[in-house]
Amino acid sequence: MQNQEKDIIRYFEQMDRSYFVDENKELASLDRPISIGYGQTISQPTLVLKMTLELDLFPQSSVLEIGTGSGFQTALLAAFSDTVYTVERIKALHEWAKGKLHESAFTNIHLKRGNGSLGWKENAPYDRIMVTAAASEVPAQLLEQLKNGGKMIIPIGSPHSQDLTLIEKNEQGEVTSTFIMPVVFVGLVDSED
Repeated sequence: MQNQEKDIIRYFEQMDRSYFVDENKELASLDRPISIGYGQTISQPTLVLKMTLELDLFPQSSVLEIGTGSGFQTALLAAFSDTVYTVERIKALHEWAKGKLHESAFTNIHLKRGNGSLGWKENAPYDRIMVTAAASEVPAQLLEQLKNGGKMIIPIGSPHSQDLTLIEKNEQGEVTSTFIMPVVFVGLVDSED
């Protein structure tokens, strides 16, 4: 991991998760997922941090995030990357996150409402890709949009149980995957709501 790890942990520990939830604010300090409506959740803090550290960000990183949700993970990525492009399929969550991230004064976040499994081709390739919804396999479009030398974190598996997986593409474009831990995420839906 790069030397940003301590800085990321320090920044993460002072983040206010309750700012990124509308209801259930009293649960924000607990290490558990919280519903954010529309069948979606904000992941437990330890998992958000683990996924971020595994991504191995660097200050010049161009990051694609699939599943903006409430914007909590987005804010952490943006604090340690050059640019974050984030895609959310649910209109109400897209608008909510856009407002929260704008209020937070981030200037390096670009938001799009759309089908996350398609990525965001116009700004590809990306150094890092963070997928916060489960897929049965790595979407081909996301793999294509990952730079040679890049890394992707994605939950892979069935609707009820997945393996959090680190996908790495070397400088020659060869892809390897490494199991990180078992997880349960909502599914990556191939449509917009």
